Amino acid sequence: MGTPRITEHAAATFGARIQTSPYGAKRLMADAVDLVHRLPKLWAGVKAGQVRSTHARHVADATRELTADEAAWVDAEVVEIADGRLAWTRFEAVVEGKVAAASPELAKAKEEAAAKDTFIRRSRVDKHGIMTMTIRDHAAVILGSEAGVDATADGLKDQMPDATKTERRLAAFALLTNPGSHLDLTVGPVKPKVLIRLHCTPDSAIARMEGHGPLTTAYVRHLVEHYASGVKVQPVIDLNQGASVDAYEIPHRLREAVHLIHPGDTFPFAANLSRKVDLDHQIPYSEGGPTSTDNLGPLTRTHHRIKTHAGWQVRQPFPGIVIWRDPHGAHYLVDQTGTRRVTTARRDRTPPRPDRFGRVVIVCDLAA
Repeated sequence: MGTPRITEHAAATFGARIQTSPYGAKRLMADAVDLVHRLPKLWAGVKAGQVRSTHARHVADATRELTADEAAWVDAEVVEIADGRLAWTRFEAVVEGKVAAASPELAKAKEEAAAKDTFIRRSRVDKHGIMTMTIRDHAAVILGSEAGVDATADGLKDQMPDATKTERRLAAFALLTNPGSHLDLTVGPVKPKVLIRLHCTPDSAIARMEGHGPLTTAYVRHLVEHYASGVKVQPVIDLNQGASVDAYEIPHRLREAVHLIHPGDTFPFAANLSRKVDLDHQIPYSEGGPTSTDNLGPLTRTHHRIKTHAGWQVRQPFPGIVIWRDPHGAHYLVDQTGTRRVTTARRDRTPPRPDRFGRVVIVCDLAA
């Protein structure tokens, strides 16, 4: 409210130019527009070097759902303390209070929405074979569940005399949520029935647990010996041999090969490493593009829409090497080392000089 409209896919082009994802660019653009048009005092302070940009951006984000007049009131209330004089958590608390005071109705609506925002899910951040589960529910439910875990843990003292309180509580949680689990800590509390993908090579002491980071091969043996209820060894897919099918649909083996070639989203500066992405025909299937490892690349749904509707073009001259052109003619090369912007024409005959990775610029006519 109170800001000019910006075209939907502008953030993709801007993000690539400043070496960030479309999502990061979108947030930066939103904060900048709000500061200029809705928070003039903070914006003036940023330009004068009297307000920290991080503090100003936080206020812009926190006031986005307010009306222009409400945001202006918060702007005047917090500009004096946005110079870093308060610890960050204290500044956040002040801003939160001012936003609530500016619009009590919005604060009430958020409280009601928060009461419905309950969940139980695994954390996205986990390393070294350890994972976190987060449960969000009403305080009374959480406190009651915690009391139940503690009571069950106290009842395990005789069975687990040498265990710490934390170990007994974890065992109690396993018993309460999975009655078929056991308490032999040398074996592990639960024999889970879940899929874990481990990538190993004979000449490396490190394996990769897909989606969760690196593990030592010693820890992999521990997982297999103490936790795994079954192990399936998959044959190695020869990625040097391109695979294709004569259909638009992508079979599992071809999808697996594409994932191994491109472990992450291939859009410039994208960060997503999930398998839950679209596999895009870089040359559309309707235009003769094959369903093959040479013409498929993973994209999140947002980046897929940008490629389809916003004038971006992409080609894969070699498996794993992806070249993008934005609507304004800038080119980006994406490979296993990341993204870099490239030039597409040389005015002299000097051979291209390789960078520190041994790469050289590849000129590709995307219009062909």
